Amino acid sequence: MSLMARLPSVRGKLSENVSLAPYSWLRVGGPADILFMPKDEADLALFMSATPEDIPVQVLGVASNTLIRDGGVRGVTIRLGPAFAKISTQKTTLTAGTAALDNRVAKAAAKAGIAGLEFYAGIPGTIGGALRMNAGCYGGETKDILKSVVAIDRRGRRQIMTLDEMGYSYRHSSAAKDLIFTQAIFEGQPDSPDAITARMNDITSRREESQPIREKTGGSTFKNPDPEQSGGQGAWQVIDASGGRGFKVGGAQMSEKHCNFMINTGEATAADLENLGETIRAMVKDSEGVDLEWEIKRIGDP
Repeated sequence: MSLMARLPSVRGKLSENVSLAPYSWLRVGGPADILFMPKDEADLALFMSATPEDIPVQVLGVASNTLIRDGGVRGVTIRLGPAFAKISTQKTTLTAGTAALDNRVAKAAAKAGIAGLEFYAGIPGTIGGALRMNAGCYGGETKDILKSVVAIDRRGRRQIMTLDEMGYSYRHSSAAKDLIFTQAIFEGQPDSPDAITARMNDITSRREESQPIREKTGGSTFKNPDPEQSGGQGAWQVIDASGGRGFKVGGAQMSEKHCNFMINTGEATAADLENLGETIRAMVKDSEGVDLEWEIKRIGDP
């Protein structure tokens, strides 16, 4: 029996053998066996409840911080669409679907006079990814503003999780890997839209000056290392000290502008990019005695 034949009927869209490279900011990667775009949360819940548990299920956002390997992704890849991208505000509370872009959420908060979400203007991804990895930059993190999360589990059950249940630490959540986040509620503080927008503009300017945002990249490649091991140096500093700035493997290169960013120079494969990352990790360990941990999520088969 084919994989498609084992899946339930849905109101959304199920497609076979879909290339995932166009969905990735790095523009690499093989196909998804099945790509599912649910119509809404109820459609997603039904699908999860009726899909055999031996079929792998993987959620993919805008893949701004994801490396999809060349062999593609087995089972079902779920991509949440417009029904999961709605944003609303009330007083100092903002509710966002997890397919909403971080930047759009920051702008909606500013327009409503809700401060505290400005840092999302500097994160190139969706709220779903931000929830999964406690995304942050420029002094702010998701855990600082999150109140609660709605998720669908592998059996199709809807769960509402508190901040404490997300188990946040630096760029990590201990929430179950099979949970699919569908909505988040954030709590900010009141401030004037103009003041909030000014802070967002400052973040955007700093990001444009320091990061290769016009390239095919994937955000920060590695988490900042243990400060005791690195002497307080960030990932880019130990990469730079090891000779990693501008280092190339095939069509993949560590950015000259910000050496904790990998770039697809045009012809890179996912293997080139992953090999580059592993080479840099080895160089930093050998030269600086520092262990670097991937921040970019790697999915699929080689």
